[in-house]
Amino acid sequence: MPVYQYEAMDATTGAEVKDTVEAPSEAEAQALVRQKGLFVTRIAEKGRGKKEKDKKKDKDKKKAGGKKAKTFSLGGVSAKKLCTFTRQLSTLQDAGLPILRSLRILEGQSKPGALKNSLIDVIDDVESGNTLSEAMAKQPKAFDNLYVNMVKAGEAGGALEVILQRLAEFKERAQSLKRKVQGAMIYPVAVILVATGIVTFIMIWIIPKFKAIFEGFDLDLPAITVALIETSNWVVAYWYLLPTIPIAFWLSIKLIKKNKTGAFVIDWLALRIPLLGKILEKSTVARTARTLGTLIASGVPILEALVIARDTSGNEVFVRAYQHIHQAIREGESIAVPLKETRVVDDMVVNMVDVGEETGALDNMLYKVADVYDEEVTVLVDGLISLLEPLMVVVLGLIVGFIVIALFLPLIELLNKLS
Repeated sequence: MPVYQYEAMDATTGAEVKDTVEAPSEAEAQALVRQKGLFVTRIAEKGRGKKEKDKKKDKDKKKAGGKKAKTFSLGGVSAKKLCTFTRQLSTLQDAGLPILRSLRILEGQSKPGALKNSLIDVIDDVESGNTLSEAMAKQPKAFDNLYVNMVKAGEAGGALEVILQRLAEFKERAQSLKRKVQGAMIYPVAVILVATGIVTFIMIWIIPKFKAIFEGFDLDLPAITVALIETSNWVVAYWYLLPTIPIAFWLSIKLIKKNKTGAFVIDWLALRIPLLGKILEKSTVARTARTLGTLIASGVPILEALVIARDTSGNEVFVRAYQHIHQAIREGESIAVPLKETRVVDDMVVNMVDVGEETGALDNMLYKVADVYDEEVTVLVDGLISLLEPLMVVVLGLIVGFIVIALFLPLIELLNKLS
């Protein structure tokens, strides 16, 4: 089995480690080294000639024009990958490594994709003399305004490792809440999809057979049976429309939201949906409060922090609310007064923000607001799941009962005639 000689960095102490490892391939050797909690900086098969390695490096540089070649990728960087990258970068910076070396280590470990491509460009820009925040600002697919501004604040304050740690914690909290909501919705979505498939099967294959029996005996069908057969005929004739209806509805919502007024109306109506509206409202408050608190704690100016929090809200009602707060602060107001005027949060949040401004601990108060609302979102999601289970049973029971009654009423009439 080949023996690979490697150089790596201990994530905890920052110490450089040189050792060898046996593995069938270079990729598996890297995996074995990473399992030890080390970041690989260099690895090569033992005994390979230096000239061969130098030739390979020169060849790669010629191919990429002196720069590493990027791979084709679609879309942006997933929240999970960015969360992992931020935590790793924070760990390396805390260990005292230069930022350029940290970026090279993480770029070397990244799999081909959007993140690796962005890191290649970031490294090139930093080598050219740009700051890390300037380089990241050129990669909007990977690093949003929140990310760039926090890194910028860390560079200005000389505490980049602290800012990256806060950013990593922020990303991890947001990812954790998202996973909770998605995990809780798996069961009801699966039940609804299976139930829809079963009802569609009955409508397309079972009902037409009963229809043929009823026509053969020339029965006078009750209204409920006629309605069921008409529904079955429509499903058989236009079955291809069933998947397009939700897609068309989703596209219509997207088109309406292209207009600011339309987006405001849609988002306002979404907040008024029983239970779901509360979940949406509280999750938005939690996200924007944590974003604002993280930015203020990192030294970002309040007006700039409000703009970033507004852009991360994802809801036009909250966008307008933050615009109103932004304008009021520019005119000399505090945050609490215009926040109360917007009526997008309850009095508890307004009072906590007011106390935070008076005591100079606004960031801590915003963190507490986010924690409280995160917990409330979890409780509401659990309550929604508990409500959905019996509700789905009742709805499915009504559908099945309707089908059974509609089919058996003519059969009872037929049995009476035959007897």
